[in-house]
Amino acid sequence: MIPPSFEYHAPRTVSDAIALLTSLGSEAKLLAGGHSLLPMMKLRFAQPEHLIDINRIPELKGIRLEGDELVIGAMTSETELINST
Repeated sequence: MIPPSFEYHAPRTVSDAIALLTSLGSEAKLLAGGHSLLPMMKLRFAQPEHLIDINRIPELKGIRLEGDELVIGAMTSETELINST
């Protein structure tokens, strides 16, 4: 089944994503991996008017040291974790 139409947004920063979520409210859903949301949309169990794709936000990816803390971004893949040194 084809999902209903929606408006696609691809913010480049966390603050832009938050601004979109704030302005669009409950009509928007975050798209990260899509493993849950896209099948739900195809079955029309989820019908958001707006999709906010957070895959292109560099702040959410990667593994880095910040001072004494190890920071693992929320969008860091399992492969990146396995291959990190």
